[in-house]
Parts: sequence; structure tokens; C-alpha cells
Amino acid sequence: MSRYPNPLRLVILAIGFGLARLDLIDRERAVRTTDLAWPRIVTGLARMSKSAIDVAMVGVAVGTSAVAGVGFAGPFYGLAFVVGGGVAGGTIALVSQRYGADAREELGLAVRSSALLVVLISLPVTAIFWLYPHELISLLSSNERAIELGARYLGIVALAVPFAGLNIMGGRVLIGADDAYTAMQLRAGGAVSNIVLNAVFIFGFGWGVAGAALGTVLSNVVVTAAFAAGLSRGRFPGIGDFPVRIDPFGSYVDSATLRDLVEIGAPVGARNLVWIAAEFPMLGILDIFGETTVAAFVIARRIWGLMNTPGWGFGLAASSLVGQHLGANEDAVAEAYGREIIRFAVATYLISALIVAALAPEIVGLFADDPTSPEVPIAVSLVYAACVAVIFQGVAGAAAGPLDASGDTRVPFVSQFIGMFGGSIPLAYLGATTDLGYWGLYLAFLAETTVPAAINYLRFRTGKWKAISESYRPETTPADD
Repeated sequence: MSRYPNPLRLVILAIGFGLARLDLIDRERAVRTTDLAWPRIVTGLARMSKSAIDVAMVGVAVGTSAVAGVGFAGPFYGLAFVVGGGVAGGTIALVSQRYGADAREELGLAVRSSALLVVLISLPVTAIFWLYPHELISLLSSNERAIELGARYLGIVALAVPFAGLNIMGGRVLIGADDAYTAMQLRAGGAVSNIVLNAVFIFGFGWGVAGAALGTVLSNVVVTAAFAAGLSRGRFPGIGDFPVRIDPFGSYVDSATLRDLVEIGAPVGARNLVWIAAEFPMLGILDIFGETTVAAFVIARRIWGLMNTPGWGFGLAASSLVGQHLGANEDAVAEAYGREIIRFAVATYLISALIVAALAPEIVGLFADDPTSPEVPIAVSLVYAACVAVIFQGVAGAAAGPLDASGDTRVPFVSQFIGMFGGSIPLAYLGATTDLGYWGLYLAFLAETTVPAAINYLRFRTGKWKAISESYRPETTPADD
């Protein structure tokens, strides 16, 4: 994968080589990690940029109420990533181990079963969002204008839910098979097309939040079709060969495979659900502060999402590389990868946080039609808090990668639940109802990451995840060279 020149790859590789000179990580492992991580980071940047640009576009075109409305709809649409991410958590564990063991028939069965699960779980979610968008948004706010715009967005974007879930799962298949670059091409390409479509629909046709939602639907459909064609044929025109080829006419139902997917994926989905579920009470708490604070928080969370993209790359690189070596019964190498990727991730997060903190006022200003808007200074202060908190997210996400690869997915779920509902939400509520004020929101950011960082890292250090992985490893072992 190093044959593809990319500035981001060079930056991450430079960080890795710097750590290697300090004997903190192995140089060869730094290269392999970088080659899997940077395409996923690009995908994350594209996706989070798309989300941020959505907010910026509707903010400029419609106003603060539209930003708040899309923000209220965001957690509901986020359930697509709960569904897709949960199943995909099982997918990458099974695919990486079977790829490492060269068990291709079992690998294909895991992929087909994953696709079936995504569709079965996501269709009811789509139906509920389509039928009851106004009622759902009304649960979070009494602002009629924000409710109207949020419901309009949610009712349309509901159609993207199953496709978004399948896209996440498809990306995990390729990453688990040691190819993050192809996944990046498809998913980042979809995010770019989404931005273009949104610009046309929002500004060209004047469709406002409905245009933003429609762009999301169409781009997800296109990416799903590309994944389906590429995986079934083993290649895609203009992109090249895929690392695996999946027979679309094979069996989709295997009780053992489905059980493994559910056992591994359910805690991953629950962990993702913690993030989404926490947004509902958080937005309700923010509504106590007022519309301006809601808009500021939505802006800050979009910027937080961009800062958090290195974790997507390092976490999934850890899942893939650790899973491959577990599948090949190389436990010591798997543990070395996990330990060094945590160090690699923290160093990268630290550098990116310093850059964002230095440019925070300018970045926040891009989200408002008027730089003197009252939400701008609030958002800037929230971004500063996020810059501190996101460093600990590097530990939490990277340490969760080896646990996910092994099938030990319950601990990251519990850690995230405690961090959000035992720390972040109570602190935000205290801020809204006492003299703590905005300090409650700043501390909420910090609690959200420090608790999972401590718990996930301690679990990784115990090594219990290696024993847990034995029950999910394929029976086939790699052939001797």
C-alpha cells in the first residue's frame, strides 16, 4: 500500500518513525500500521467533513434554527452507524482472523451473514424515522422552527440508514483483509459526492435541509452499489482488484456464524449506541441553555468529529493487524501491535489537538454566516475543551482495537457507558442547572474520554483478550510455506 503517495501518510509515517527512534514502537510495525490507518483516517476526515459542511451549508443558507434542527436529527440518523457499526464489529473480527488463517470459505460466509443482519436490523429503523420524524424531534426541543427543520431532514435521511450500515460493513471487510486503501476510495469518494450533491441541492435548487438529506441518501446508495459490485466480482472498474471475492449466491444463514456476529457485534453496537443515546439527554440539557448554545455545541461536536478521525484509523488498524496475528496463532506479535498502536495513536492525537487549538477561532468562524454571531465564542471555548479531551480518546480508541479483534467487546461498551452516563451527562446537567455553567460542558467532554481510556487500557494490559479470542478463531490454520 505504500506505493500510493499521500501527504497524510507521510505525516503519520514521520510520527511513527520518530517514535521508532525513541524505541517506543518497531519501525516495520509503524509502516504496516500507517498503511492501514491513513486511508481510514482519510475516510473519516471525508465523512466528518461532509457532516461539518452539511451544518455549515444549512447554517449559511437557512440560519441558526437549521443548525439546531439538523443537530437534533443527528442522533437519530446516527442509529444507522449503531446498526452498521455493531454488525461490522463482528465482521472485522471474523474476517481478519479468517484472512490471517486463509480460511476463505468461512470468510465469505461471515460477509454474507453480516450483510443480512444489517438489512434485517436497519429496515425497521428506517420505517420509524420515515413515519414519525416530527414526533421524534419534538422529544428533544420545544423550538417549533428547529423541530420543523429537523423533522424535514430526518424524514428524508431515514432512507439512507440501511445503505449507510452496509457501507460500514463493506469497509470493515476490506480493512480486515488488509486493504484500507480500497475502502477509503469508495467511502471517501461517496463523502465527496455527498458534499457536491448537497451544494447543488441546498444552494442551486434552494432545498435547504431537505437538500442536505437527499444528498446523503443518494451518495450512500451509490457507495453501497460499488461495494456490492466490487466484492462480488473481486474488482471494481477504476479502482482495481479487491483483496477478497465474495460469492453473492452462497449461504447467508449459518447459525454458528450469526451467533458469533451477534456475540461480538452486539457490545460494539451497544458501545456506539452509548454515543448516540447520550446525545438525546445532552441535547435536552443544552436546550435549557438556549438555541445559541445548542448551535455552538453542534459546531463543536462536528469539529470534535474531525479531530477524532485518527482514532478510526488506528483503532481499525489494531483490529485488523491484531486479528490477523491471532488467527495465525501469533499471540505475542498481536500484543506487540496493540501496545505500539496505542502509543502511535496518542502521539498523533496530541499533535492534531495542538494544531486545532491554535486555529480554533478561525475554524469555528467557518460555521457561521456572521463571525460575530453569539454562538461563535461559545463554540470556540468548547473546542478548546475538546482538544484536551481528545488526547485521551486516542488511548480509549486504540486500546479498544485489540479487544474488538479478539471478540472481547463487552469491556469497551461498559467503559463508554460509564464515561457518558456516569460522568459526561451528569456534569452537563450540573452546568445547566447550577452556577457551574459552561464548565459543566467542558468537564463533560473530559469525562467522556478519560474514563474509557483508563478502563480499556487496563483491560488490554491484563491480556485476557487473547484467551477470549480462541473461541472465535477459525479451525483452519495457515498452510506451511
